Amino acid sequence: MSFFSNFQSDKCPGVINGNPLNGMCEKVCIQAQKIFDACIKQIQLENYTLTLTDASPANPTYPLTFVSARSLTSTGDITALNIERLTDKPNCARVQATISIPVEVIYVDAAGVEGSATSAISVSEDVLLYVPAPSIMPYRATAEVSAVCAEGTFNPATGTFAVNACITVILKIAIDVELLVPSYGYCAIPPAQDYSQEVCAGFFELPLYPQGKSCSRQ
Repeated sequence: MSFFSNFQSDKCPGVINGNPLNGMCEKVCIQAQKIFDACIKQIQLENYTLTLTDASPANPTYPLTFVSARSLTSTGDITALNIERLTDKPNCARVQATISIPVEVIYVDAAGVEGSATSAISVSEDVLLYVPAPSIMPYRATAEVSAVCAEGTFNPATGTFAVNACITVILKIAIDVELLVPSYGYCAIPPAQDYSQEVCAGFFELPLYPQGKSCSRQ
């Protein structure tokens, strides 16, 4: 069982039916990340150069044939961050940053051995975001990222790949806070339902003996 596998309880997450205040029992303080503002950018990079590091197995035989590449993590590394508040727009700022996306590159070398290496894709952001006023607890900029490369060409002279990449970056302004929220109490946790392929399903559903009419005598 799980929250969404026919487990019937009003103490589980899901769609609210009826009065949303029904069952609300307390105000609780939770530690959470409050997002003050966020924006998403989706771009396509063509002929982006991936420099390979940490090849596994080491010392592959050139040339390499590209198989795929995708991001290793959903968290991007932010550098060169510059936040410039705008005098004509209160609490709004120009946010500039370079976001690096770690990626894993899969390839096959000239000896037919599949290998992998790490690399990174860097993109620049220059956007307007709501930035809260200064406080004791500082805000921070974070980036959630995704990168997928379906095509790549190996350059034997430099040992790099030129790839076409689909990039998604969500840039956020956030603070970890203690937040007061209404609560329905603790969740009811359903018992686990073990996964089973049920290899005998279908077979056990067959009749024990063949079904059919007996031959009639002419």
